[in-house]
Amino acid sequence: MTKYPGAQEWVPRDGGMRKVRAVLGDCRGCDLWEDAEQAVPGEGPVRARMMLVGETPGDHEDKEGHVFVGPAGHLLDKALVEAGIDRSAVYLTNAVKHFRFERQGKRRIHKTPAASQITACHPWLRRELEIVKPSLVVVMGSVAAKALLGSTFRVTQERGKRLELPGGGLAVATVHPSAVVRSDEFRRDFARFVDDLRVAVGLLD
Repeated sequence: MTKYPGAQEWVPRDGGMRKVRAVLGDCRGCDLWEDAEQAVPGEGPVRARMMLVGETPGDHEDKEGHVFVGPAGHLLDKALVEAGIDRSAVYLTNAVKHFRFERQGKRRIHKTPAASQITACHPWLRRELEIVKPSLVVVMGSVAAKALLGSTFRVTQERGKRLELPGGGLAVATVHPSAVVRSDEFRRDFARFVDDLRVAVGLLD
């Protein structure tokens, strides 16, 4: 067995989301568990019609154990309201379940997961999709796009369009909310992000 075999041997083949959440923290499929505080599971109704997939937990999420509770999560909350989406009705998760970071003094600065880490963690996301069976997936950012739409997919070129996932099912791609938080053109980019979410709502309707 390789040092980091990927998550497959830890992912339960049966049972529901409660079982997934119970064993997620045991995963040693890649090296990210060594430095992160904890694995951060997805949250939301297990029969949600819409699933939103982000990149990886951030500093706040890693400490609190919940998805989208930091600055990007607060922006996402505002965008969901603008788009007419009830956060409590959607399933929120990340393509990678542990926080990847580098230290700068006392601060932990987000670092994009490597392709090998995205691949290693993918069985967890695949199991979530199998359980939730969403009618539509909102793919937020390049890491989620690599996990769900392939390494050649470009969010900037295909955002806000009706897409088909390789395994079947509808999707809409957009930027990660953290990109909007950091934007020098905040109002413009927030409006575009909301527009992409409205496309998703329209496809469900």
